[in-house]
Amino acid sequence: MPELPEVETVRRGLNNLTLNQKIQGGEVLLPRTLAYPPEIEEFWQGMKGIAIAEWQRRGKYLYARLEDPDSGMSAGWLGVHLRMTGQLLWVTQDVPLQKHTRIRWFLEGDRELRFVDTRTFGKVWYCPPKMELESVITGLQKLGPEPFSEDFSVKYFTQQLHNRRRLIKTLLLDQAVVAGIGNIYADEALFKSGILPDTLAGNLKPKQIKKLHQAIVDVLQTSIDKGGTTFSDFLSLLGVSGNYGDAALVYGRKDLPCKTCGTPIEKIKLGGRSSHYCPDCQK
Repeated sequence: MPELPEVETVRRGLNNLTLNQKIQGGEVLLPRTLAYPPEIEEFWQGMKGIAIAEWQRRGKYLYARLEDPDSGMSAGWLGVHLRMTGQLLWVTQDVPLQKHTRIRWFLEGDRELRFVDTRTFGKVWYCPPKMELESVITGLQKLGPEPFSEDFSVKYFTQQLHNRRRLIKTLLLDQAVVAGIGNIYADEALFKSGILPDTLAGNLKPKQIKKLHQAIVDVLQTSIDKGGTTFSDFLSLLGVSGNYGDAALVYGRKDLPCKTCGTPIEKIKLGGRSSHYCPDCQK
């Protein structure tokens, strides 16, 4: 699943390529991809003739502020969640359709934005200008602070872990605690902080919490700098693979030697999710 660095990579690409161009129409190839409104005609009535003013990100959600290019008035929002295998691709309209293309937006200059999603879990929303964005994309209401924000402080993080009887790996995946972290970067941050994934969150000492807090920020920033991770389906807006996979310390490296001590990396299941760790470096 694309996590914060991958979604941020896509957001930056979208802001570089798709702004201030009229949406001339489009095509919904898989109706259930639309989360709101469910009617395809209503979706295009809201979007046709308007332009994208800016793309923003919250956790793993992308949402675009829409404007009427003639009047400059607000035209609502376009929201996207990539889920497991979703991709947004910027192509010319003569490029053959990818097999799992779900929605197409036709823009000026024969350009096209495509939402491609193999497993069909991804969702798209159109929020009309008179509606609150969080009332349409309700998942936004449940998100914790962004990892790079002042709200995600060591004090806040300590409070979230205090007396918690949850495994630290499971807690890091909770989007209500901190937004945007998924399986890859939880494993990487735990390795960098020397903490086993099955440690109880409430048992962590202040020094461990501070180290883990910094590791979260560091691994996310490193991956953003490398354009995200490509372990499965993630591609940037122009179809380019991310480079963090080559720099991963434990994730996806089962049985390979630890880059720090040489001990084979192990993999276990926690809460139905895989967890990679070094049994020597993490305690």
